[in-house]
Amino acid sequence: MEAFEIIASVLSSEQSTADWVFEQQVMPHINAVTKHIPPQYLALCITRMPDGACRLGDIFHRHGLCKQAMELYEQILVGQEKALGLAHLDTLATVHNMASIFDDQGQHEKALEWYERALAGGKKALGVNHPDTLTTVNNMASVFDGQGQHDRALEWYERALAGKEKALGVSHPGTLTTVHNRAFVFGNQGQMGKRWSGMGEHWLEGRGPWV
Repeated sequence: MEAFEIIASVLSSEQSTADWVFEQQVMPHINAVTKHIPPQYLALCITRMPDGACRLGDIFHRHGLCKQAMELYEQILVGQEKALGLAHLDTLATVHNMASIFDDQGQHEKALEWYERALAGGKKALGVNHPDTLTTVNNMASVFDGQGQHDRALEWYERALAGKEKALGVSHPGTLTTVHNRAFVFGNQGQMGKRWSGMGEHWLEGRGPWV
């Protein structure tokens, strides 16, 4: 348990190149700690250091270790639901992270199911135009695009974009990410003119780069 706490305490929630390199260097230790710690002690560690446990899950996911990330998130979720409730923001964040892993694994229907759960909770707790809620909307649009449902993807990207422009402003990086994602849907549909014109409009209006 002490090893878990030490590992969790030295990991950063940032995503800089230096952090990524450090994570790669300590990954064997992270794997060893999470693999060999008895389940009852892991549950206790998650209870005592929920933020640290979530960071470990995030790191597994960031480095493409989806199986390890999912196993850890599942245990985190059980503890959060019991201690915090189904509608707590930390619980919903874990639900959202699990949906992202399902999407990365190509389990699109399951990803949508879990994103829908996160979205319902986010709308109730934060409101429909909160940036976190809109991030879920954006991610669901990405799943639809991955399924080839381009029209539906555009519909959801438009919904995310309208909310982000209102909540964050037209030049915010989060807004521009949705502009960029929407443009790629146009590209997937073969509408290259719309792809470039959509991004160009944001550039000409002084909204900054679209990537």
